[in-house]
Amino acid sequence: MAIHLAPAALERVKGYLADTPEAIGLRFGVKRTGCSGWGYVVDLARDRREGDAVSEQDGVRVYVDADSLALVDGTEIDFLKQGLNEQFVFRNPNVAAECGCGESFTTDAEAA
Repeated sequence: MAIHLAPAALERVKGYLADTPEAIGLRFGVKRTGCSGWGYVVDLARDRREGDAVSEQDGVRVYVDADSLALVDGTEIDFLKQGLNEQFVFRNPNVAAECGCGESFTTDAEAA
């Protein structure tokens, strides 16, 4: 599994983890949502679940459930600040199309 945290995202996640001692890392995956099919889910991981794939970068563990792995493998997670707005952004090589509002995506496997 290859999930990469860009420097800004890595620092942001480290801050969240420092503020939440019971968290063991970052949980990253997808759920069915929006008009294109899949939306990202990002949260602090508080446990390791059966089937999780785990990667580690600079002391930060990223947990991805087995159902999400094929859809997010290779994703770079970044964190951007633009004016008053702050958000995680995802550069996912598996994305074939995104909805107009940017909230959901599809993959080539689903388009076939």
